[in-house]
Amino acid sequence: MKKKNILFGFPLILSLTLALITGVYGGERKPIKPLPKDRCPVCGMFVEKYSDFFAEVIFNDGSYAVFDGTKDMFKYYFNLKKYNQKKRLEDIDSIYVTDYYNLTLMDGYQAFYVIGSDVYGPMGKELIPLEKEADAKEFMKDHKGQSILRFKGITYQIIKGLD
Repeated sequence: MKKKNILFGFPLILSLTLALITGVYGGERKPIKPLPKDRCPVCGMFVEKYSDFFAEVIFNDGSYAVFDGTKDMFKYYFNLKKYNQKKRLEDIDSIYVTDYYNLTLMDGYQAFYVIGSDVYGPMGKELIPLEKEADAKEFMKDHKGQSILRFKGITYQIIKGLD
């Protein structure tokens, strides 16, 4: 008769338990709420008072960076070594941006970004994130936007052009 290994299910149970404790499941951490002391690593502004434009990058180890706007988040993303020498793009677990219409945090990789509109953020010209493509099209029409881009379509040159 074979003995059952009672430790067989232990790694699975341990990883599920850790996922529940840390808020991580499926490789995506939940968004964090900025603290009054949290500053944008790009411009140095306190971000808590800019909740309408708030964005964040959360790393696999649970550390994070918060921003007063999507533009600064992309500056950080494209120049990560400049702002955080210990991190690499592969260390990023999640990116969240604030949907312009409903003011809730959403997956930054899935957002539709309107560029060139007449809506300005705390740092001037801004990429305006929206969760739904229909909302992005409506926003673009209402606010004289130039184009709608997805995360992978945004380049450092586009971000630089917003300054």
